Amino acid sequence: MLALLPVALALQLAAAPDTQKPTVKAVIKTSMGVIELELDRKKAPLSVDNFVKYAKDGQYTKTIFHRVISNFMIQGGGLDDKMKDRPVRAPVPNESLNGLQNLRGTIAMARTSNPDSATCQFYINLKDNNFLDGQVGKPGYTVFGKVVKGMDVVDKIAASRTGNAGGMPDVPVAPVYIESVTVE
Repeated sequence: MLALLPVALALQLAAAPDTQKPTVKAVIKTSMGVIELELDRKKAPLSVDNFVKYAKDGQYTKTIFHRVISNFMIQGGGLDDKMKDRPVRAPVPNESLNGLQNLRGTIAMARTSNPDSATCQFYINLKDNNFLDGQVGKPGYTVFGKVVKGMDVVDKIAASRTGNAGGMPDVPVAPVYIESVTVE
């Protein structure tokens, strides 16, 4: 029985997700092209693991970028093309004091006015948006990675003509789909 213990432990460790990797690669395949990300698990472990779980569960498949504001950001991950919310898990605690900044090309967690309300929605910054960064006593928006390839695709999405849909402004008139999100 004792001889089986190391084998069982090795199998258990092999099956467990590798949460020790400091970065995670992710690919967002959109209807306008591919965006490659490097997620920073070392500085934003809860947000990265949350995003990875949603990606592996297929949460992002056939959602849209539902909020596109030129010279600010593109947001998606939570609504379908009928502007219906996808189901979500419990929110993750805010990690905005992790040293990462809302700079052009970074990906961050979208949330409500409650700092600890981020679930599945994310945004990609189109410019440096330092006013979204956290400060001691004033939580910001958690940056958890950056675009490493495909910023031209992000800019193409940002150039989409927008209007009102489902009671929301800044929605692309022609839906921009997230076809899939895959992670290493």
